[in-house]
Formats: sequence, structure tokens, C-alpha cells
Amino acid sequence: MDQGEFLESAVRDVLTADEAVLDERIGYAALLLATAGAAAEADRLVTQWQALTERPITAIVPDQVRARAWAMLFEARGTRPDWAEELPPLDLDAEERAHTASLLRPVSDLDGVLGDSPAAGVVSSIAGKLAPSRPDKLRSAIATHDLPGWAVLAAEQARPDVATLAASRALAPRLTAGADPLGLGTEWPARCADALVAALYERYPPKIGTWSELISRILRFRGTGTAPAPATPAGIEATERRLGLRLPDDYRDFLLTCDGLPGDVVFPRLLGTGELRVVDDVVVLAEPAIVLLARAGDRWHAVEVDPVFGSTAYPAFRALLEHHLALLAQSA
Repeated sequence: MDQGEFLESAVRDVLTADEAVLDERIGYAALLLATAGAAAEADRLVTQWQALTERPITAIVPDQVRARAWAMLFEARGTRPDWAEELPPLDLDAEERAHTASLLRPVSDLDGVLGDSPAAGVVSSIAGKLAPSRPDKLRSAIATHDLPGWAVLAAEQARPDVATLAASRALAPRLTAGADPLGLGTEWPARCADALVAALYERYPPKIGTWSELISRILRFRGTGTAPAPATPAGIEATERRLGLRLPDDYRDFLLTCDGLPGDVVFPRLLGTGELRVVDDVVVLAEPAIVLLARAGDRWHAVEVDPVFGSTAYPAFRALLEHHLALLAQSA
């Protein structure tokens, strides 16, 4: 599997494809990550997908083999994440017997032609008569518990069948033990999850209500700090007289919710009304001075200055804080 091509294609589909394709991409990527020993990254991806799309888990675990794969991985991990509560419990002994039988079945060129249609079972039962059947090397490697051999063969495929691999009860403990069992590299799973979660947030911006809800969510994701008390309308007006300008309405709403905000490791401390200052017609909102309000004509923009990546202008101060919340959520 070419990891760069896979991730580029997956991100493109998350951003632009219809929901069915998007769900399939997320479901495959999450199972790939879990099978590669990156359970935390897989759980993060599924949890963010579920929170943003509000679709049922069956949308990304649509068939028996994938449900079986997750069940075997959960057993090997010894834990079942919260997002999996929607999945029905399985009789793992029965699933193991069914999976072993499926691994020993020769494959035909007609397999999968009709998908999950009612006629598919009929075609499958007579596939050996209609088209040549042959042993499948990948399934044979799974049946003999040859994980290195499977990884070598799978490396030649654009999207190896990780569901059939993970559904093997004997191999699941080796997959969940970490140590990069699929040879994807120790850093790639986090990059994959980061990129796909970021694409999900771009496609489905989180629905945020009031200013109080926005600030509460930021502090909840940070896990530390509390919001200062709100500024008063009189205090804001006094600050505006001192600065010689009227602050934009959405920033005034922020100050009426909390008069400033503590910083974190990636975002500066936002100043209270008594600390605001104007430098060259720009209102400095933070310490250090990397969050600003700048006016272009009769419109204000919030600006975040990054000495490495350059400055980013937002159409409103709230948009800047929503972007900060999205970054916090992606890394949660």
C-alpha cells in the first residue's frame, strides 16, 4: 500500500465524495489503524466521525466480516470503546469457526460481482463451476498465522483486506500488541488520523451555539483553566473611549461572556478590557501580541500571527475561536 496515495485519496473523498463513500473511507481507515496496533488513533477517528456526522456506527461497520474484525480486536485489547456500544455483541466462538471456514474456501473471479444482492449467495455457491477457483494467498497466510507473509503480499495492494486479517482470532493479539505489525511506520497512524479528522471538521464544521457554549467547550477540551467573569457594558464603553474606537459587535459579545481567556500551550492569553491597547490602528487582543483586530474599510477582521506559517485573517473574532476549538477537538 502506498501510504501517501492512500491518504491523499482518502482525504479527497472525505472532503468531496457523497456520504456513503465518505463513511466507507472512514470505516476502512479506522480498521486499518486498529489492525496496525494504533487503537487510540482508530478510536479518535471513529469518535470524531460519529460526533460530527451523527450517523449510526453501522454506516462504517456495514457487514459481518468487519463487525467480526472489530469484535476480535476488542477481545484482544481487553477493552471495548464507548463508540462500539452500538455494535451488537457476537458469539466469538461461532464467529471464529465461521471465519476459519471462510479462509479455507477457494476464491473465484466471480466473487463480489453482485455485492450483497440476494443473488450473490447463489453465484457464490456455483462460482467454482462458472469460473476457475484458486487458493487465495492472502487468506492462506491468515489461515496459517503467517503475519509477515501477509504483510509482504498486502504491501502490493492499494487497499489490503484488513478486515479479514483482523477477524482472525489467533492473529488479533499480535495486531493489537503494537510494534507496527503491518509495517506502516510508527508515525504514520497519527498523521493519517490527524489528516482525516481535519478533513471531517472542514466538511462538517461543529455546530456551536452561544458564546458561553463556545467558551465552555474550549475549556473542556483544554482540561484546565476557568473563564474570567464577564465585562460590564459600562466597562467596555470605558475601554472604547480609552482606545478611541468602537469594538466589533462579536468581540463585544465575547467580552460580555468572559473578560479575556487564559492561554494554553498553543494559544495565547486573551487580554481583558483593561489591558487592550491600540498599536498602529490595530487592536492587540493577546499576550504575546499574536491575536489582533485589524480594520479594512468599515469591516473588522481577527488576525492570528504565526512567525513560521504566516498570518491568518478571519472574518470575525468568533471564527478565530471556533478554529481554535476545532484544533483542540482534532487533537483530543
